[in-house]
Amino acid sequence: LGAERVRMVATSATRDAGNRADFVAMVHAVLGVEPEVVTGLEEAELSYRGAVGTLPGLPEPVLLVDLGGGSTELVLGPEPLRAHSMDVGSVRMTERHLHDDPPTASQIAGVERDVRAALRAAAADVPLDRAAALVGVAGTVTTLAAVSQNLPEYDSGRTHLSTLTLPTIRDLATRLLGLSHDQRAAIPTIHPGRVDVIGAGALIVRTLSEQLADRAGIREMIVSEHDILDGIALSLA
Repeated sequence: LGAERVRMVATSATRDAGNRADFVAMVHAVLGVEPEVVTGLEEAELSYRGAVGTLPGLPEPVLLVDLGGGSTELVLGPEPLRAHSMDVGSVRMTERHLHDDPPTASQIAGVERDVRAALRAAAADVPLDRAAALVGVAGTVTTLAAVSQNLPEYDSGRTHLSTLTLPTIRDLATRLLGLSHDQRAAIPTIHPGRVDVIGAGALIVRTLSEQLADRAGIREMIVSEHDILDGIALSLA
């Protein structure tokens, strides 16, 4: 496509992977550049710049939640930027706890314990009780927004800047955790690659949102389609 500058950023999964060298070689062969394996803090900063920097005025400080497969980044900004990367993600929690389909109550409780513990640790770096607005980005959050609207197909124009209230988040998590693989796959706005992990993702969002309601009185999440990709592109502009 004639791109003059290429930047490849690799995140949590690559930091943990045993075959990282193979991945680096593949990226270099395809893109002509090596992937930058960024730290959790660098990932958080890119996500905040891409997501919050492009949104209309929000009450500050803004807490950004970037929920991925292997980790979740919490960033409070704008200045001074406070960030923490938690080893809590939709894939990681699914593989660690949700072994049945649908998962059992004890498996669900295991995810909740891990998320609450991670948030307690995060609070040492990010003062969660100071947040005035909550913004969520990445595939789990945008998928939940699409499912909540019962869209016939995924539409980023409908999900961007939509709002997930705490009661809606609770209902979504309960619904998705109660469905089988085939039932989740029948929901048109859930990408096939996300069918097996959306339950854990919804559970992370629910637990985090409940904690934010208790700590900061925030009872809704603003959904943004802008995320780390926008931040990476802005870093090259």
